[in-house]
Amino acid sequence: MDGIQIDDVDRSILHQLQLNARQTDTEIAEKVDVTSTTVRNRLDKLEGKGVIRGYHPEINYEEAGYPLHVMFVCTVNPNELNSLTDQILDVRGVVTTRDLLGGERNVHVEVVTGTVREIEEIRNELADLGMTINSSEIISETQIQSWDHFYPRTGPDADQDDDTDDGSVTDQG
Repeated sequence: MDGIQIDDVDRSILHQLQLNARQTDTEIAEKVDVTSTTVRNRLDKLEGKGVIRGYHPEINYEEAGYPLHVMFVCTVNPNELNSLTDQILDVRGVVTTRDLLGGERNVHVEVVTGTVREIEEIRNELADLGMTINSSEIISETQIQSWDHFYPRTGPDADQDDDTDDGSVTDQG
């Protein structure tokens, strides 16, 4: 992030995006009590610095015709992990990889398919990449919640003006 400063306006915008990323700049501006120009400038800054890495729908794969949602717990040599990530994501059916710090089981690979045969094919492709598959677990349900640290702050400095981009008041009280 190169030392980007996240202030209460940024936090409030991020909070609003977590609640509904399909809101317009104007809708967010009304809730955050800034102008839509401020929201657009802040979003551009947060996107440019890599704080916001994308906007993705939350898909119910089973309802979309892909009833098998599987998590492979794997072991990969940590020195090879960076070079394998793109290859893992290129495997048809892989939707997410998570690198874990430390330990032997250091990669989770989330897969969505329609058939058991496809799961077996994916398992074989991952093994061909040099991964050791320690276990596979069927995911029955995923619940997601907004991280509450982006919720607007209250306190002695919450009512301070922010004149860094357009001079608008950012009263969060």
